[in-house]
Amino acid sequence: MSAHRVLLVRSGGYLAGMTHRLCIATLSIVLAACLAGGQDDPVNLIHDRHKHHHNEPHPTVVDDQRFVTDRDSPVVLPLPAEKDAFTFVVYGDRTGGPDDGVNILADAVRDTNLLEPDLVMTVGDLINGYNESPRWMEQMREFKGIMDELLCPWFPVAGNHDVYWRGPQGLKPEGEHDANYEMHFGPLWYAFEHKNSWFVALYTDEGNPETGEKNFSKPESQQMSPEQFEWLDATLTKAAGADHVFIFLHHPRWLKGGYGNDWDSVHDRLVEAGNVSAVFAGHIHRMRHDGPFNGIEYVTLATVGGGQSGLSPDAGYLHHFNVITVRKDQIAMASLPVGEVQDVRALTGELSDEVGRLARGGVVIDSELELLADGSAEGAFTLTLRNPTTRPVEASIEPASADSRWRFTPDHAHATLEPGSEQTLAVSARRMGNASASTIDDALRLPEAVVNLDYLAEDFRYAVPERRVAVPVRVQLDPPAQPATERALRTGGESVATVGAEQIKLPQGPFTLECWMRADSFGRRVGLVAKTENSEYGFFVSGGTPSFSAHIGGRYVEPESATKLEPGRWYHLAGVYDGSAVKLYVDGVEVGSVSRTGERTVNEFPLVIGGDVDGNGQPTSAFDGVIDEVRLSAGAVYSSQFEPQRRLERTDSTVLLLHMDGAQGPYLFDSSSNGAHATMQGGAAIVEP
Repeated sequence: MSAHRVLLVRSGGYLAGMTHRLCIATLSIVLAACLAGGQDDPVNLIHDRHKHHHNEPHPTVVDDQRFVTDRDSPVVLPLPAEKDAFTFVVYGDRTGGPDDGVNILADAVRDTNLLEPDLVMTVGDLINGYNESPRWMEQMREFKGIMDELLCPWFPVAGNHDVYWRGPQGLKPEGEHDANYEMHFGPLWYAFEHKNSWFVALYTDEGNPETGEKNFSKPESQQMSPEQFEWLDATLTKAAGADHVFIFLHHPRWLKGGYGNDWDSVHDRLVEAGNVSAVFAGHIHRMRHDGPFNGIEYVTLATVGGGQSGLSPDAGYLHHFNVITVRKDQIAMASLPVGEVQDVRALTGELSDEVGRLARGGVVIDSELELLADGSAEGAFTLTLRNPTTRPVEASIEPASADSRWRFTPDHAHATLEPGSEQTLAVSARRMGNASASTIDDALRLPEAVVNLDYLAEDFRYAVPERRVAVPVRVQLDPPAQPATERALRTGGESVATVGAEQIKLPQGPFTLECWMRADSFGRRVGLVAKTENSEYGFFVSGGTPSFSAHIGGRYVEPESATKLEPGRWYHLAGVYDGSAVKLYVDGVEVGSVSRTGERTVNEFPLVIGGDVDGNGQPTSAFDGVIDEVRLSAGAVYSSQFEPQRRLERTDSTVLLLHMDGAQGPYLFDSSSNGAHATMQGGAAIVEP
């Protein structure tokens, strides 16, 4: 049973055997038992990260005074307990990077305002510092000017960049920039209470107690003064009744090393207090979590505009901020990359529609490229970009190929398209042939145009996912010799072969599609040879049930067989539209027929051998097995029971014929007169079945 639903047995619309209130009370007991249970994972689930719980489930209640419906449903939904909870945000270091890192800080402020937490804490290094007072004042005003755009209060912590002074010898003030900091940011250490939680900011750069030297690499300079210790003890005593105490400082002194062992004395006090939940620091410009040590979690933040290596954003080398959700008995912590919080109100219907139109279309390629039998090519193609929106669009285009023997001129281009306009890029392309052979080798990769588009709204740039558009290439192939042993195409997963729609010269009227197939296994939805996307035709063998779909007269006709296909056995399938009905044959026997007249609905998607095609023209619904002798014919080849030929013949009506005799590079030779050679992809291969 689901952990968030309870099923009640009803009789005649009333709860049988008890009053509603008694049932609700009983359900609380049942619910507690259910929460300890679970259910099987969905069959399509490929990970279990959602089960990595750090806390207990939130308390719920079943309360008919707070839940209202007039539906006679057997399900009672538990409600969240009405207990106070709040969120706060923590920022990492702003400094140590370029001056324009303040733009990342500004993005974090924007993100935070969309979340509207109760407050924001920092962990120090607010300004670049390491300077004299005039420049320090400029940086302070810049930082505060950005942070003051927050809708909630924010609270600083002093870091080394904020207090270290650099200038001519003999002019260094006592305490370096301590006085400037306290004058313009706040106390070097302080605490405040919010919703029965205490927030404590400590200072980790008091310096060497004898020389006053501030240095975060020397243990003797990383000591807490008796004055700060005394204040901390008094503050922890004052916060004794709090649900949580949170500590904030700049240097993660618990890592020791250059920080020495002074933190042990602090940690002992925090443990003795009994209600310190977490300690937050920064400085090292990468995220890490340590502990819990004696029930206290130690959290180090990376950056929010500071110097960032970006070694592995997924592992915490990134610009981010932490969001902390506080409940009486537990806290939740999550990190959000800066700039990833979306403004729901900014995504208007008009913007959504326009970016959708831009992403779905606007790229047309007209090609004059021809690949010869030796693999050489020379020609040109034009790429036309259209802007169907009411806003400017910036575009970058790069002709590319994983095959290094292609050369393109120009090798890239940039353009700004005004609303409703279009621009055309002409590209010349050349490929060197094989010096040692007169055939196409397996390393051949075709050219494509890599297109990146940005929709320029008034206050934001919306990126459209990168599109890689194949450049059509006419291929000249010599027919392969018929092999001594039978061969077939192995497909499965992403391994398929495709024939471009522009290559298939199938006229309106009757037609026949046929092939041989042997499955290794059958999934729930399995395409075999198909280009069906609310149009066209195709074979399916979903769950082992053969069917033939043809979009005739404005809708699908789908005769199917009641017979189940067996894995490991060869079958011949034929789908026929004779102008009055759509029929399916299995091994030459008619197993299904549906009457229908009308024209076939066409599309511009490829024919997929080993699957079906989706709305983006990509293979889907993969077939796991081998396929042979794919033939598409104009006209109804079969009208009654027949004996299937193991090797199909070319006739005057043949539109496509793939014997699967062998591959030439990625190509399968089309034995019709149309040169509609198929292209293998994703690891598809010719094998001896």
